[in-house]
Amino acid sequence: MGPARRIAAAILVGTLAASAPLGAQGAPATTVLRAARMFDGTGAALVRDALIVITGERITAAGPAARIAVPAGARVIDLGDATLLPGFIDAHEHLIGYTLGDAAEDDAPVRDFRGYNAILGVRNAYKTLMAGFTSVRNVGSPDFDDMALRAAIDNGVVAGPRMQVTGKQFGITGGSCDNSGFRPGIQDTDWRTSVADGPEEVRKAVRYRVKFGADAIKICVTGGVLSAGDSVGALQMAADEVQAAVDAARALHVKVAAHAHGADGIKLAVRAGVASIEHGTFLDEEGAKLMAGRGTYLVPTLIAIETVKLMADRGVLTGQRAQKARTAYAMGPRRIALALKYGVPIALGTDGSVYPRGENAREFKLMVDAGLSPTQALVAGTLGAAKLLGWDDRLGTLAAGMLADLVAVPGDPLRDITATERVLLVMKGGAVYKAPPGVQTVQMP
Repeated sequence: MGPARRIAAAILVGTLAASAPLGAQGAPATTVLRAARMFDGTGAALVRDALIVITGERITAAGPAARIAVPAGARVIDLGDATLLPGFIDAHEHLIGYTLGDAAEDDAPVRDFRGYNAILGVRNAYKTLMAGFTSVRNVGSPDFDDMALRAAIDNGVVAGPRMQVTGKQFGITGGSCDNSGFRPGIQDTDWRTSVADGPEEVRKAVRYRVKFGADAIKICVTGGVLSAGDSVGALQMAADEVQAAVDAARALHVKVAAHAHGADGIKLAVRAGVASIEHGTFLDEEGAKLMAGRGTYLVPTLIAIETVKLMADRGVLTGQRAQKARTAYAMGPRRIALALKYGVPIALGTDGSVYPRGENAREFKLMVDAGLSPTQALVAGTLGAAKLLGWDDRLGTLAAGMLADLVAVPGDPLRDITATERVLLVMKGGAVYKAPPGVQTVQMP
């Protein structure tokens, strides 16, 4: 067999390994999961002594074990004192590239080869999947690396979560999504990368990303915490620019996520029709009412804000970035209280490039600490996030006909939300990627 044939065969093996398992004579295999409890994603009471039947890549039955027959020949996995939940969904990820604080990050733009960030993304995607996050919305990546990673995952070449991708996020020249802080010629930008000035360039930027496979758009409406040379929360994009982004995206049937810390930017973006406000640090009462009335999601990224504050305290972040981190952290409780008061829909998101990879589930506890009930936090990371992504017709709940993306955690997460950080089992599309000892899992090439 020649080299080309060997490569093709390896890709085929990977594709088959990552797909739903097959039984005898190629028929879809059936797996039965049993556990002491099941949280179905809707916020309903826990199902006790639960059973889920999976055939191929989909759930065929889910509910109390007493009401469901175990199919003959099915593989049965009894998880004992555990809780079954829908696979977790992170609506604000950055799988590509380094983590904040990595020693190699600072000079990466002038040292690393193109493609190296995508290779790092393979590692990050695997850690995210093993943490129980079977789906993510990746809201920013250079060089279309997120689209390459999505293709590799979908084709079974590497293991990782389902991905919605935006390509490179963009905003104004010198804004929070621009690559500032370098001398001219090192990180020059335009509408193909991270800058779009004026409605015409914004429309080009949206269309360019969708042309190459973006199924969401990320814009930077206000200043950021980690960006160089701007004030956190300062309004940056103009109203006609934000409106152009939303209108162009809507015409192409994709949603817009708006990075917005400041109150004015939040309200401007909500009025324009964005699907979600990312961070929402300085949310005020008027903004919360607007978001609730229009069904705009808040993705609060509490773990990211906590992490940058701790980095400021340890001296990893200094100067203006440290000051902005402390300011943003201090506003955390207020935005959650306002969102809960006015009924703003909340989706879990973490801003994955900031904290150690694979620790996404810490967001659940931070949400509870901020005022959500355990049930509300779990819904935010399952059905709530699925609705934001437009995937609630197939993900986010445990019911017949849904894709078999699910996790199991020890004990009862409604009593101890940190159980979400100790995942026992990860299944995606009917294939088991993580399980207790003795249970066969997917083996990637």
